[in-house]
Amino acid sequence: MSIINPRTAVIRSVDAEVIGGPPSTGRMLLDASATGGALSTMRITLGEGADGAVPHTHTTASEMFYVLDGTVQVLAGEEVLTLEQGDVAVVPPDVAHAFAAAPGHEADLLIVITPGVERFEYFRLLARLKAGEATLEELLESQELYDNHFLDSPEWRKARS
Repeated sequence: MSIINPRTAVIRSVDAEVIGGPPSTGRMLLDASATGGALSTMRITLGEGADGAVPHTHTTASEMFYVLDGTVQVLAGEEVLTLEQGDVAVVPPDVAHAFAAAPGHEADLLIVITPGVERFEYFRLLARLKAGEATLEELLESQELYDNHFLDSPEWRKARS
């Protein structure tokens, strides 16, 4: 990452940290500490029908989903939206949300959380959990730290079954 001046942050594509791997790959672009707290942003690429994030809320931040390519399902409250290339949705604080590639489709998303929350360590924790190097208990204990609060959504379960 480069800081151009006190208000400008730049990450070159070749310098972005990549986590995960097919069917779900994340490119960590800029975290809150790099943007003066303005936002956190990632690019998420999902293989055909792949899950992104399970239902959760943020108490302080809105989350924006911009579909770069493909088709994605996004839980927004009690509604499951289908978004296609060029579509954008913003979910405000305290509203349940989740995302996944739509069945039979791949998806490439730009995700922005604002105001920024330090999220990169959260995604590293998820990668360690998937690799068996962290526990579900560690993830659940981190909910306040990363403002990521898990919940159940019957609407999401039905849409993804």
